[in-house]
Amino acid sequence: MRFTPIPTDLARHYRAGGPDAYGLPPERKTSDGDGNPCRHCLNMIPKGAGMLVLAHRPFPALQPYAETGPIFLCADDCPAGGGSTLPAMLDSPEYILRGYGPDDRIVYGTGAVVPTAQLAEEVATRLTDPRVAYLHLRSARNTCYQLRIDRD
Repeated sequence: MRFTPIPTDLARHYRAGGPDAYGLPPERKTSDGDGNPCRHCLNMIPKGAGMLVLAHRPFPALQPYAETGPIFLCADDCPAGGGSTLPAMLDSPEYILRGYGPDDRIVYGTGAVVPTAQLAEEVATRLTDPRVAYLHLRSARNTCYQLRIDRD
């Protein structure tokens, strides 16, 4: 499995003031250091650091399953996170895990609220399903998009 952040070119677009999924410029805020995960470096944004808040749609096109929602992003350049290790930003007790097919639509039966300690096992199981092209991880409390998970 590979934890995949939002693409670097998209992060640069947002940092340059480019429009978000709703056509608005990202809002500039200061992190309070509590629960502000950057979807590019996949770390928590430190207290006092600049951050962007914006609407993000992690799908290539509009369609009924293309959810849009708020995300945070480091306001300054940060290195892309990712890899096979559970990212540091995933410090909540549980997350929503959901599979999507090659058509970017939910694969029914793949969604669940999963304890963080069981994520690796649950991800591995879902990625064995030939109907699943990739997974999304979302907040179990606010349903915000966290990251994409691909086969390695």
